[in-house]
Amino acid sequence: MMRHVVLIGAGSASFARGLVADVIQSGRETTLALVDIDAAALCCVERLSARMIEAKNAPIKLLASTDRRQVLSGATAVICTIAVGGRRAWEQDVFIPRQHGIYQPVGDTIMPGGLSRALRMIPAMVEIARDVLDLCPDAVFANYSNPMSAVCRGVRKATGAEVIGLCHGVLHVGQYLADFAGIPRDEVTSCAAGINHLTWFTEFRHRGRDAWPLVHRVLAEKTGGKELAEAVDHPFTWQLFELFGAFPAVLDRHITEFFPHLFPGGRYFGKTLGVDAFSFEGTIAHGDKAYAEMQEQAEGKAPLPEWYFRRSSGEHEQVIEIIEAIESDTPRVFSANLANRGQVPNLPEEAVVESPAVATAAGLRPLTLAPLPAGVSATLVSKFQVIETIVDAALTGDAGLFTQALLLDGAAISVDSARSLAEDLLTAHAQYLPQFNRKGYRS
Repeated sequence: MMRHVVLIGAGSASFARGLVADVIQSGRETTLALVDIDAAALCCVERLSARMIEAKNAPIKLLASTDRRQVLSGATAVICTIAVGGRRAWEQDVFIPRQHGIYQPVGDTIMPGGLSRALRMIPAMVEIARDVLDLCPDAVFANYSNPMSAVCRGVRKATGAEVIGLCHGVLHVGQYLADFAGIPRDEVTSCAAGINHLTWFTEFRHRGRDAWPLVHRVLAEKTGGKELAEAVDHPFTWQLFELFGAFPAVLDRHITEFFPHLFPGGRYFGKTLGVDAFSFEGTIAHGDKAYAEMQEQAEGKAPLPEWYFRRSSGEHEQVIEIIEAIESDTPRVFSANLANRGQVPNLPEEAVVESPAVATAAGLRPLTLAPLPAGVSATLVSKFQVIETIVDAALTGDAGLFTQALLLDGAAISVDSARSLAEDLLTAHAQYLPQFNRKGYRS
């Protein structure tokens, strides 16, 4: 049977290109349907995809539509990479909190930026999920959009759809640890559990033996009495590793956002988060540049680099491998974001946790793990409650719940400052927040 894959949010600056390359590499006959509500972005990605398919003479039938319902029927897999409001709205998620003295390096997961993003993303993803349940209820339904845990929890809570959250972070940090310890990447195994972008490696093994002593030894050699910030990159992550005995993914750029009280005014080892440490403006500029390059390639003004067609350890190929494992009933373990139904015993039930899961013909099923250490669990439980609060705010349009989430997150310094920040963010994004527009903003 021909595989039918639908990519919703195809106007991404890089994801669609990577997915097309992975579908090409799979060699399977595939109908690939690209969906985006931005007709210009969709046209660009469709042209680029057609060039890639033609270059490799791949057995792929390409479709494109601004209406997802036209292409969802019969889908075997639905992959979502939407970003409501795009990079321009993302900028406001970060720049408006800066006006309130709050600095974020990313602003897509937690802290005010991530919470603001959740208000836009959750209702849109809920509508997509309802269409998936209506038109292709047996499809593998995967989400890559942030904030991952909040989006997947909102979809599950509102619709019951078994959405799978996927992210490359755990894979990349496992490779980072192997490289740090001087171990071949293909000789290590690990176990990591937590919340997306704060997922703790509790086990790290080399050929079956505990590799944490080696990591500690290499760390001691690198520091040699020096301050961590002088000896290693991502010093906060390494501080947490030394303190908790577990290693958090995905390194300082994301990890710092889960501990805003430790970085008042964005102060980070002599720098400022989002400014000269993990420049947010740099991230946005990189995305704009990548999209401009994609446009030139789509229009035939620039050649297609050969590296476009190479498989790399990234996010998009993981979903193709999961689909293949399910279709062939070949068990393989992946890191996935799924509802907690006992796989991590001391995290909240039904919270969307990131942990190992096995893909078979039965779908993607989480592996049951031992309870996390109490200290590690404590870093997560409060954040899951913030996420539950922002999910309810997004689903109900309750500005008071948004203010609660901002206060509980820890970046706001008072109730009044949380209220003021909530109003500013709701006003800036009013065009994307009809659930709040009906009720007004006052919390």
